[in-house]
Amino acid sequence: MISKRKLENRQRTKKHIRLQMSGSAERPRLSVFRSLRHVYAQLVDDDQGKTLIGVSDLSAELAEQAKSVKGQVAVGKLVGQFMARKALEQKIAQVVFDRNGFRYHGVIKAVA
Repeated sequence: MISKRKLENRQRTKKHIRLQMSGSAERPRLSVFRSLRHVYAQLVDDDQGKTLIGVSDLSAELAEQAKSVKGQVAVGKLVGQFMARKALEQKIAQVVFDRNGFRYHGVIKAVA
């Protein structure tokens, strides 16, 4: 279980990051969240307050592939590639990357 101090530090970092960035319809924010078991990513248009695309390793399209891959970094890479395909289908070429208070390494780097 994550300690209270670690969670508070991540929340403080997340708040500081979000004050400086926001996504738009042309360049949405790619928000990444990782739990101990799963990886989630979503494209958010902050101007309208809408989630454009949401993908995780639990998604119907990715669930089988994610089970066959070993390691969470590899699963993060799969989620990132699938998110990129979905974004290109909707003609989104650039995003603002939101690491959500997590350090930029491992799973978060693999999704990016």
